[in-house]
Amino acid sequence: MRIVFMGTPDFAVPALVALLAAGHRIAAVYTRAPQRAGRGMEERKSPVHLHAEGAGLPVLTPRSLRDGAAQQAFVAHAADVGVVVAYGLILPRPVLEAPRHGCLNLHGSALPRWRGAAPIARAVMAGDTATAASIMRMDEGLDTGPVCLAEPVPIGADTTAGELHDMLAERGAALMVEALARIERGTLACVPQPAVGITYAAKIDKAETGIDFTRRAREVHNHVRGLSPVPGAWFTVGGKGERIKVLRTHVAPGSGAPGTVLDAALTIACGEGSVQLLELQRAGKRPMAAAEFLRGFALPQGTRIR
Repeated sequence: MRIVFMGTPDFAVPALVALLAAGHRIAAVYTRAPQRAGRGMEERKSPVHLHAEGAGLPVLTPRSLRDGAAQQAFVAHAADVGVVVAYGLILPRPVLEAPRHGCLNLHGSALPRWRGAAPIARAVMAGDTATAASIMRMDEGLDTGPVCLAEPVPIGADTTAGELHDMLAERGAALMVEALARIERGTLACVPQPAVGITYAAKIDKAETGIDFTRRAREVHNHVRGLSPVPGAWFTVGGKGERIKVLRTHVAPGSGAPGTVLDAALTIACGEGSVQLLELQRAGKRPMAAAEFLRGFALPQGTRIR
């Protein structure tokens, strides 16, 4: 099939790879424009942009698809279908309706749970035990279109958002290839989402990344793994002010004043129960197991962190 692919982050790359491997023709790749980042504020192309260029595909980076010229350019691709994976721009009706079979979206949740920007992180932070890779036929709403295919994915008690991200990206890529095969056979059926069970996955705000040790241990654990590896949950120690990221924890026995280091194994008291810090990262340093971290950063028993 002749496809316009629209995606931006790492999550979208496996789908683009899978479509190419399946023999589909990519008429154009749309991705977010390069963003300035890093100490030198140099422009950085998105992961999809880099992969598409490496594959010799034409790449377009419009700032918006709302103006007539951008919409006419999209229509001119004469696509059979649009494939959208975490693109980041709103698709107006003329764009959604331009491909012969409309636009299909890969979404990392069991719709209608966790519509919106951060479905993977929110599912883990909420302590969900399962989610799904879903293929949805897009409409003008926020992830409100009918679901065509979905594959359940379990979430382990210690699974991080990063690990779940990778699982959903790979399974979703295979699912998108299957959806296109069903379109070609004329057998793709899409079912409206139920009106109950709707939740929204708001974008992660920096203000919510700090760890609140007054919460129950299980909630602290879910918070940490839901933000791991990026943007990362963090704490500070006393007047040092340095933010220490926590990438892995384990719910552990023990109690005390919230935020108190209980032992040499980095067990930290919470509002109810405790968590053991397993993997940490200082600014500008690589992630370290707790024992290695403590060799360069002392946190003796009785220390209060927050």
